[in-house]
Amino acid sequence: MSRSSGGAPAWLFSFVDLTSFLTLVMLATYDPHAGSAPDLRGFAVPRIARESGDALAQRAGDRWQLRVHPPDPAAPPFELRLGDAVGAERLDEAALEARLASLEESHAARPLLAPHEDSRSRDLLAAASLLEAHWPGSRVALVDRSPLAR
Repeated sequence: MSRSSGGAPAWLFSFVDLTSFLTLVMLATYDPHAGSAPDLRGFAVPRIARESGDALAQRAGDRWQLRVHPPDPAAPPFELRLGDAVGAERLDEAALEARLASLEESHAARPLLAPHEDSRSRDLLAAASLLEAHWPGSRVALVDRSPLAR
């Protein structure tokens, strides 16, 4: 899970920013001549434990990962690897479909989707679509700011 420099999850700051933005929109559309002032109240932002992403990171080594790499003219964008294994081959969309089908037939757990931050949206959506076709249900994505080995 991507973390800010302070140790808190990055999505928490995005949530606070979104809440602030929506509050500003609400205040900007408030017309004092139309009625009484809105009842504004504060709310407590939940404190997230620092260990919140650690359990997922520990289990990620035991699961298949579907990595989506940045565009590279010399290699296809997808890589299917078991945990931190090195040397997994890069796959195009058709080869990935075949590998996911064989994993599903062997009753393997759904691979974790691990997109690189510079990967193309089209490739990420294709990977998510293929995972959903073979393992419908919950969606899990790993997001890490460390660069993937190329």
